[in-house]
Amino acid sequence: MDKSRPIIIIKKKGGHGGHHGGAWKVAYADFVTAMMALFIVLWLLNSSKKIQEAVGGYFKDPSGTSNKVGSSMAGAGENLTISKENMPKLKEELEKAMQQMPDFDKLKSHIEMTVTAEGLRIELLESATGTFFDSGSPQLNGDGRALLVMLAEELTKLPNKVSIEGHTDSKPFAKSRSYGNWELSTDRANSTRRLMQDNGLRADQVTQVRGFADQRLRKLDDPFDPSNRRISLIVQYTAKKDEDDKQAAPEKPSPGTEEKKPAAATEGEGAAQNPPK
Repeated sequence: MDKSRPIIIIKKKGGHGGHHGGAWKVAYADFVTAMMALFIVLWLLNSSKKIQEAVGGYFKDPSGTSNKVGSSMAGAGENLTISKENMPKLKEELEKAMQQMPDFDKLKSHIEMTVTAEGLRIELLESATGTFFDSGSPQLNGDGRALLVMLAEELTKLPNKVSIEGHTDSKPFAKSRSYGNWELSTDRANSTRRLMQDNGLRADQVTQVRGFADQRLRKLDDPFDPSNRRISLIVQYTAKKDEDDKQAAPEKPSPGTEEKKPAAATEGEGAAQNPPK
């Protein structure tokens, strides 16, 4: 054997090729995630508005703590109940929503919200030049319409009922012999109702539309102050008493189990018991 001749050793690798790493798994996972996101978007586009609001509400507040009141409770829908305990929170949420309006700085001194025994009272106060209504007119101007549209979009998320009031100051107003402060205050309240219902407020959500003229002045010591001219929205507490009364009401008897009352004696029966002498 020739020791000077080199020995060549050939190693053969069996099975598949060498290790290619896991980069393909990452790419595949990204592809699957993108497809899932696409299907979710397509599903949402064909879903009802209520489902869209519910999904949007979750992403705004995954913890679910803000779905108890106001504009942050979009996912709660009509299952929410605003009671005396959480009405101040609703006030806070509405204030935050108003602050997002472009002209809020101009309007903020003419908006007053107070938690009262009735519920949350939202007052839109007029100025000498007219803030929400043109002077002597029941028609809302641009600022009044923008604010009420925003409020309608927020309040429609609640199950609470709403009442609407119109007020004037004590300055005599006579558009004609048959049109004065009573008619003006009522017409302004009705204009408010129509606009809000056209922009989301449910028809069964409004319980009262009232005009008080100058009978409920905001400033008793100055009956001619322009702020006495105002629109009041009252977000009422949910009536728990109705639910309690419903639970306490006796159940109606099933058909065929009604209690039978003794029949009244007829004239003939009475005559038989007392025959003529």
